[in-house]
Amino acid sequence: MSWHPQYRSSKFRHVFGKPASKENCYDSVPITSSVHDNHFCAVNPQFIAVVTECAGGGAFLVIPLHQTGKLDPHYPKVCGHRGNVLDIKWNPFDDFEIASCSEDATIKIWNIPKHLLSRNLTAFKKELVGHSRRVGLVEWHPTAANVLFSSGYDYKVMVWNLDTKESVITSPVRTIDCHKDVILSMSFNTNGNLLATACKDRKIRILDPRMGTVLQEADYKGHRVNKVLFLGGLKKLLSTGTSRWNNRQMALWDQDDLSVPLTEEDLDGSSGVLFPFYDVDTSMLYVVGKGDGNIRYYEVSSDKPHLNYLTEYRSCYPQKGIGVMPKRGLDVSSCEIFRFYKLITTKSLIEPVSMIVPRRSESYQEDIYPPTAGAQPSLTAQEWLSGVNRGPLLVSLRPGSELLSPRPEPLERPFSNLVAPASPQPPEISRRPSFVLEEKAPRWAAEHRLEEKKTWFSNGFDVFECPPPKTENELLQMFYRQQEEIRRLRELLTQREVQTKQLELEIKNLKMGSGRF
Repeated sequence: MSWHPQYRSSKFRHVFGKPASKENCYDSVPITSSVHDNHFCAVNPQFIAVVTECAGGGAFLVIPLHQTGKLDPHYPKVCGHRGNVLDIKWNPFDDFEIASCSEDATIKIWNIPKHLLSRNLTAFKKELVGHSRRVGLVEWHPTAANVLFSSGYDYKVMVWNLDTKESVITSPVRTIDCHKDVILSMSFNTNGNLLATACKDRKIRILDPRMGTVLQEADYKGHRVNKVLFLGGLKKLLSTGTSRWNNRQMALWDQDDLSVPLTEEDLDGSSGVLFPFYDVDTSMLYVVGKGDGNIRYYEVSSDKPHLNYLTEYRSCYPQKGIGVMPKRGLDVSSCEIFRFYKLITTKSLIEPVSMIVPRRSESYQEDIYPPTAGAQPSLTAQEWLSGVNRGPLLVSLRPGSELLSPRPEPLERPFSNLVAPASPQPPEISRRPSFVLEEKAPRWAAEHRLEEKKTWFSNGFDVFECPPPKTENELLQMFYRQQEEIRRLRELLTQREVQTKQLELEIKNLKMGSGRF
């Protein structure tokens, strides 16, 4: 009998979750009280959108990413639906376009203005009318531009081509009506030629999204599915749901054979829906439970055991919904590989949580940031509808590399710090999230704060805010905080050295100029 070690070697074994500070959260946000099992939040490098309450119809908020802190109670809303908004999704190729679906059986496409909203936005760009009952899910195609999928309580999935001049579209290019009950989840594979759905009839189906035909169907009685997700290029599916004994459960499937799952794993006996998120670049799976405060994460491999548990991020505040930042909006300087936005209804708060790989080196970590999907489509709508398949266009996250942006914006635009390729800032700063920019931009303020608190620090940490650690976890967190303080002081020292060299150069130029005269 061969011996297997208890722990496997992994560069992501020590990934930890770091919640944002209070000033970098979004406070006093009226989060929806809907009981629908959706994310209720959508994020891109420019904005965060969250479904909210509105009298006389449905609405959602669109907040610039850098506008943290307490939200104005009269902040303008996007409110054109006659019923509650059930799902919102940003266009992956246009940071200023968002789709929403509602109980009024319509889907609306909105253009978010570049400037801050001064009043409620009610004028939509397009309206899609085709479902006979409320629409519960919308999903953009991952590689083709202007292709949108929607599913409603009429048991139909509709494919929409938005590349038309019509403002009201009443006929989808394809209607898929193979489901016998409400569709609970939709997921595309990497190039978008397969669509997986989870249905309330407990079946998982893999469809051809162009033809609407069922390619594979799972009718496994031991797993009641709620959500389904393609796992990148592994040719596998992951589903979350409940077991026969009503335990929350994950199941892994071979996409070519859905007769029985490859593996099943029971988690706990809670009742909240599990939302899975998969990072193709790192092969990491994150599982977020509705009503939970924790986030579990695993490493997925093609060999057995397929799901390798890493650890979990724990919090005492339960999340009602969750948003995820695309890879191109992450802070690569701090080795951030994933970022969640937790909707905490008990505190009317949106809390960013960054998943970080602890590294000592401050250089760009090529091994944890492989080329990732950019913000430019690889296909037009007509090409995809005609049968062409193409994978996503990849870009590098290395600071200074050219980024693909759907709308090149002028330099004076206030929200273009994250994706504009021609930024006047250094590349390392231009790739960081807005709340990091706000902290580091005023160097004199940072120096002033350092001088004020220099007597409070001992070996790099605040003795008032950080009492002596009592557990190994507290000691680890204190170590990371100390490393961040060292990194901050090194950056301050580097800035001083640059200023010194500039002054020396100016003095040399003045001496040369005075010598000529």
